[in-house]
Amino acid sequence: MQIRELTVGPVGTCCYILSREGAGECVVIDPGDEASRIREACGGMRIAALLLTHGHFDHIAAVSDLLQADTKLLVNALDAPLLSDPDRNVSRLFTGRAVTAPPPTGFVKEGDVLALAGLEFTVFHTPGHTPGSVCYRVGDHFFTGDTLFDHGWGRTDLPGGDEHALFASLRRIMPLARTLSVHPGHAS
Repeated sequence: MQIRELTVGPVGTCCYILSREGAGECVVIDPGDEASRIREACGGMRIAALLLTHGHFDHIAAVSDLLQADTKLLVNALDAPLLSDPDRNVSRLFTGRAVTAPPPTGFVKEGDVLALAGLEFTVFHTPGHTPGSVCYRVGDHFFTGDTLFDHGWGRTDLPGGDEHALFASLRRIMPLARTLSVHPGHAS
């Protein structure tokens, strides 16, 4: 598997492009901004799916520009309302402008195993940062969004945040995070 990491947008969101060697398609996790850079980093591959770890503006801002008719847009159902609501996705609060994304084409939930672009993604529902936060495991790699960072975890003081739920999620995924290569939603 090939993993390409880009840091995009005003708050330095980590966007990941995953593909199999020599494949003609890829999966993008958290297209947070700078759609043209993301598209260029895809190297001409078709984007089979856009996977969202949660619905905050800094993880969805490039969705509209990257979504094609044959591209899946997947998010946990609890975070789907954030995509169209600039107050709940906190774009208006942090940027002063309304960032939105189209409705998802499907939903992910705890335990789902997704076959996308020749890769297998296992979904872990990790509420706390947002109600619908999820992590994705692909082989020995764990994409944690804003649930878990290299030196901490996501904030819980934004709409829908829940400190108790986040700590329960962290307790559940820490054994995995200790054995897998963790790819967080922000580098610092």
